[in-house]
Amino acid sequence: MEHFNAASAQELEKALLSCLYSLRWARRVADHRPYPDVDSLLAAADEAAYDLTWPDLTEALAAEPLPALPPDAYAAAHTALSAAHAAYEARFGHVFVICLNGLSPSETLDRLLEAIRSRLANDPEEERTVVADELRRLAKERLVDALRGAENCASNH
Repeated sequence: MEHFNAASAQELEKALLSCLYSLRWARRVADHRPYPDVDSLLAAADEAAYDLTWPDLTEALAAEPLPALPPDAYAAAHTALSAAHAAYEARFGHVFVICLNGLSPSETLDRLLEAIRSRLANDPEEERTVVADELRRLAKERLVDALRGAENCASNH
């Protein structure tokens, strides 16, 4: 937390944007420093994510990579996932996002395909709500990972 609270505005914005590419979210989280502990930071990040508008979320979606398959997935899985992504993007106009934290690599493919197929049945407003929740979860997980990384770097010096 010390590194997070003491980081320059530019350094912190870059780190936060790697968690969720929304300038509004990154600036809001950064502007509320210092945070006494990780739980306070995560609560503030969550609150800032809940307040994002659809244009803010669209900005974040534009920078999101597609969820990746495990490296040992077979060719047919890549084809099925590519087709599902294309159908999703054609329906909703943006990439499919999902937080897969906690899943084993062997569960990833099934969960991805199941989620895309299920969410294709959503109406656009319902899907916006799901997307906002998934982006919020992704941001929180990435923020925790970034803090762990900063902690490891600090302890190695």
